[in-house]
Amino acid sequence: MPDELRADALGCYGNPLTKTPHFDQLSRQGTRFENCHVQFPVCGASRCSMVTGWPTSVRGHRSLYDFLKPEEPNLFRYLREAGYDVFMFGKNDALAPETLASSLTEWKNPRSPAAEFATIDRPQYPTTMLLPPGGDRRGTADYGAIQLALGILQRRESERPFCIVLSLFEPHPPYTISADFYNLYPPADVPPLVPPGLPRRPRFHAALRTLSGLDQVTEAQFRQLRAVYWGQVSYSDWLLGELMEGLDRTGRSRDTALFVCSDHGDYTGDYGLVEKWPSGMEDCLTHVPVIGRIPGGIAGHVSHELIELFDLMPTCLELAGTSATHTHFARSLMPQLHASSGDGQRAAFIEGGYNTYEPQAFEPIIEGLYGPKTRLQNEQPGTITRCAGVRTTRYKLIARPNDQSELYDCHTDPQQKNNLFGDAGMRDVQSELQVRLLNWYIDTSGIPPVQRDSRGAAVLDKPAQVRQTVPIETLLDH
Repeated sequence: MPDELRADALGCYGNPLTKTPHFDQLSRQGTRFENCHVQFPVCGASRCSMVTGWPTSVRGHRSLYDFLKPEEPNLFRYLREAGYDVFMFGKNDALAPETLASSLTEWKNPRSPAAEFATIDRPQYPTTMLLPPGGDRRGTADYGAIQLALGILQRRESERPFCIVLSLFEPHPPYTISADFYNLYPPADVPPLVPPGLPRRPRFHAALRTLSGLDQVTEAQFRQLRAVYWGQVSYSDWLLGELMEGLDRTGRSRDTALFVCSDHGDYTGDYGLVEKWPSGMEDCLTHVPVIGRIPGGIAGHVSHELIELFDLMPTCLELAGTSATHTHFARSLMPQLHASSGDGQRAAFIEGGYNTYEPQAFEPIIEGLYGPKTRLQNEQPGTITRCAGVRTTRYKLIARPNDQSELYDCHTDPQQKNNLFGDAGMRDVQSELQVRLLNWYIDTSGIPPVQRDSRGAAVLDKPAQVRQTVPIETLLDH
């Protein structure tokens, strides 16, 4: 799982300039999911959703400071209970400390958080997060994580099945990488980015640009930033190649499923912004790659229908011969991995932001490269207000009760430059999407736990006998 990887940064997703031969090879060997969207545009919340099959509204995991607790389900614990060894190499951002022992066989993070933030604790104005090149490609924490994974593939002392979670850093900002990747793409070759200053945008667009000095950055400078980001993506591709070669060398490619995905995207200069924002919901933040290759699967298949990132949870469990016992809203991707069609009527739902009545969700002020971003959300919390969105194959609605709502026709306006919210000609479409979003919230919010509490009398504590149940996907399609 490369962090902050936009789908449109890969060659197999249509980028004509980036060099991503191993992502492209994996796509030819398995199934590429053309239209996957995340549940939340920030690492922790997105990952909590991914391993539970829950929208963030089910338990409120919308913060970088609220991870999954021992009493909550997660993919990794299900796998361990099914007899798997589960290894996580890289950053966590999903499991609370007290949940690690029951969910993971081993966790190692070659990247020290303290050392990581020491590298970004330098004031920069304008705060583009673009740094000079540095280091050797084999000197990164991501390369160290790949080596740990290769060690597991080569082990002979255990016949237990295993799951390896490679939670890598690149292409996450700051925008820098070793020189051989840093200079891989000429900035002049980068096509025009989505311009800043578009009308009818949420408040954070202008506020963040002003506070961080991004309103003083030229188009040429943003293109350089994008070129370096692409270099980071190509570095991630090289790491994938190292892993795939290890799978082939050890013979594990014959009996091991391989999935590549990301937790969210990155602005990388679009709209005159960098990195991400907790209530940003443009496709460049929510549309991520998902590519899967499984033993016995169909090669070269492209699934065009919408899916959601948390669909990986039931998919992995089905591959492992087990299933979740909690109520969730994800759908297994096994049919598409065998070349069947997905649900053409499906929509993806996204949540973001937090409000002033929940200060526990806010990030602390961090100086250096993250100074403007963390200062803005603390000093002007109205810029990070809660929001929710629904993405269909054609439209995207973003509802912001306390800020500017958005509506885009993604067929005629794929870069989402023309906000149609409130336009008379879009009244019916807007109303239909608002109803769909409301119905989704009614159907998915506040799921009770499986364990029922006693009411103190045997006649009251019998199990319910529900005579007819409706498949969850039937409800969610509306």
